[in-house]
Amino acid sequence: MGRRRRGRIARGLSPWAAALAYLLLGSWTAVVVFPLYWILITSFKLPVQVYAGPVYLPFVDFWPSLHAWRYIVVDLRNDTLRPYVNTVVVSLTSSVLALVLGTAAGYGLLRFRYRPRLGVVLQFVGSALLVGLAVGLNVRWEIAVPAGGGLFLVLWSTTRRRFHRSMANEDIALWMISQRILPPVAVVIPIYVLFQRLGLLDTWVALIVTYTAVNLPIVVWLMRDYFRNISLELEESAAMDGASPFRIFRSIVLPLSAPGLAATFLLVLVFSWNEYLLALILTGANAQTLPLTIAAQNATRGPQWWYMSVLILIMIAPVTGMAIALERFIARGLLVGALKG
Repeated sequence: MGRRRRGRIARGLSPWAAALAYLLLGSWTAVVVFPLYWILITSFKLPVQVYAGPVYLPFVDFWPSLHAWRYIVVDLRNDTLRPYVNTVVVSLTSSVLALVLGTAAGYGLLRFRYRPRLGVVLQFVGSALLVGLAVGLNVRWEIAVPAGGGLFLVLWSTTRRRFHRSMANEDIALWMISQRILPPVAVVIPIYVLFQRLGLLDTWVALIVTYTAVNLPIVVWLMRDYFRNISLELEESAAMDGASPFRIFRSIVLPLSAPGLAATFLLVLVFSWNEYLLALILTGANAQTLPLTIAAQNATRGPQWWYMSVLILIMIAPVTGMAIALERFIARGLLVGALKG
């Protein structure tokens, strides 16, 4: 249907207008694709061919060589394979966790009403800050965490009835997205101290937990907006037939949300895949990711573009392939809500 509609639109243009449209689209495509093409041909050049000047056509302007690929994939396979595996494991795991938790949270914030009392929330935040301060003062976290939890329970049980002002679902959603607006550089030092005290620096766990927390607000907001476009009558009909809220969510809402889930998953996967600052602070040699490897390659050996091109291609290939495979779902997921009626 989409192709037929685009065909009707194209046939409705005059020949000059259609030629101009194709010219503009072709020019923009060339602008977008040319950097990728340049990286690709650079990966097959020798150093002397790179420094000799710009050449564009393999087998015409220069003879391709596998020198850079052999060096990165074969000679440095240990230095390349470990960051690659780290990137794949950390990015996929954190993206799946963020998608599962954020999808459930987004649906809950849309379909259920929450009224947490503001005073209780502030008590919880204060108790968490005291735990963090205690850990910073060299108190073992095995002692600080139960003590903070006990303090919160005591305050909650004795003063909860004195608080009357409560928060709405919109307040909760706004608070969650505000955590994503906060720049990572503002919280990277506390995160580093936290995982240092827990003995989890330079591990997959530190990166997975951090990336999940960072990407969770994005998933909540995107999926919450997507769920708004699902007919509430379908859920009400299932509820009248005796389906539980979880059954409705699993059997009706999630299948209808496949395009939104695919688009959101790919978005947070790209964020995790390309993340640099948190990986730089939280990892060393064992859990290093590909962005750090590319930066280290440039810092230690200088701008050796033929080697960096290979690393960049290795890095972007899986995400690009996944985007192509999920293109049908992503297009529907990103355009949801753009047209109504």
